[in-house]
Amino acid sequence: MNQEQIKQAAQMLYDAEKNCKPIDLLSKQFPGIDPEGAYAVQLEYVRLRREKDGAIDIGKKIGLTSKAMQKFAGVDEPDYGHLFSDMYVEMDVPIEVGKMLAPKIETEIAFIMKKELQGPGVKATDVLEATAGIIASFEIIDSRYNEQIKFEDTVADNGSSARLVVGTQIVDVKSVDMRHMGIVIEKNGEIIDSAAGGAVMGNPAVAVAWLANKVAAYGVKLMPGDIVLSGSVAAAYPAAPGDVFRATFDGLGAVQAKFV
Repeated sequence: MNQEQIKQAAQMLYDAEKNCKPIDLLSKQFPGIDPEGAYAVQLEYVRLRREKDGAIDIGKKIGLTSKAMQKFAGVDEPDYGHLFSDMYVEMDVPIEVGKMLAPKIETEIAFIMKKELQGPGVKATDVLEATAGIIASFEIIDSRYNEQIKFEDTVADNGSSARLVVGTQIVDVKSVDMRHMGIVIEKNGEIIDSAAGGAVMGNPAVAVAWLANKVAAYGVKLMPGDIVLSGSVAAAYPAAPGDVFRATFDGLGAVQAKFV
């Protein structure tokens, strides 16, 4: 993609989000788009969010962390997106479905960074040393397209990120076994799924290390205070008005999200 196409694609995604009107896949509109071009579109979208909305960066999200989802997308690595302050929703504040296109909820272990972390060469042990604590979280994803996406489409679309909700209990990352942490997910009071933290690349800290190494290629590093959503431990579930989701994490408390 050339620079003009990158700007055009980013503007289309920005407008789709603002107007709640989906667009055709970028992979169809720009058949030559590759992962590098898709990340360039994402960065241009990020620039628009900062410039037009005054959006403030609060961290990053990681997606496609499971082998099943990577196989589905036809890739062999995750992707990432940027988190902004206006995506953050307090746990007791209802989330308005009408401001999104087709929201789905994902259950994740979030990392709160206390030290700078910059690749290349970052390992899971480095992540543990740089983490202030972990916290239960939901990510609400929302595709700005009108059909099934490909890898390049979701990358350009800021990893399909829309909202995030975190719990109230921050726990020392070294005091729990994230790999074997059990997680129970409920919808409207009924259990719909269960998982373990190890569903995310064997260990969520491995996913954060991947992120630190990946963004280093763009001169980006993880900063103190950043929230990092490490990837969904289970399937993404559609959210509709009236739905209440709750996820309970062993040793990490719970997180809840209500949709209106």
